[in-house]
Amino acid sequence: MKRNLVVIAALLNALSLLASAGTISGKVSGVSGESVVYVEAIAGKTFPAPTEKPVIDQKGLMFQPHLVVVQQGTTVEFLNSDKVAHNVFWISVGGNKKLGHNLGTWPQGEKKSFKFDTPGAVPLLCNVHPEMSAYIVVTPTPYFATTDKSGNYKIENVPDGSYTVTAWHEGAKNQSKPTTVAGEGKADFTLSK
Repeated sequence: MKRNLVVIAALLNALSLLASAGTISGKVSGVSGESVVYVEAIAGKTFPAPTEKPVIDQKGLMFQPHLVVVQQGTTVEFLNSDKVAHNVFWISVGGNKKLGHNLGTWPQGEKKSFKFDTPGAVPLLCNVHPEMSAYIVVTPTPYFATTDKSGNYKIENVPDGSYTVTAWHEGAKNQSKPTTVAGEGKADFTLSK
């Protein structure tokens, strides 16, 4: 009987946590293509690093995909699927040039990995092929989304509360807005170059 009460209490607690999780939705306009929208750091909250390791492939002399969004603490793997050697480097993370890094050059079929511990946009480049470029956006929380072709987005499972939400787009200025989630929250952005 006592064990059943503990199980029921745990289930009710889990359900109450789910019930207090909401959604932030909206639209990013003023730019075309994918944008990233994310919840900024939350005072007093830390989040465990994800165990999943996204892969960015170098295939057809391009980084694929061109845009990857990860939570802070994520390890990203870089694969070379081309028959030519490729290099991966970035000059900064979130504009901080002290965080630039060069993974070196490696042949087809090999992977190199890197753990991204600092939030911000990471512009990826290749020393061997200067036409190659891509972005990793490292977010400080697990609450993020990419927009669809129309600029709409939805960030789910955000606990009720007040947050700062930021929109990022390649080549545009970031825009941040305060947003309150009480079951639902809304934030629209108009970005410009």
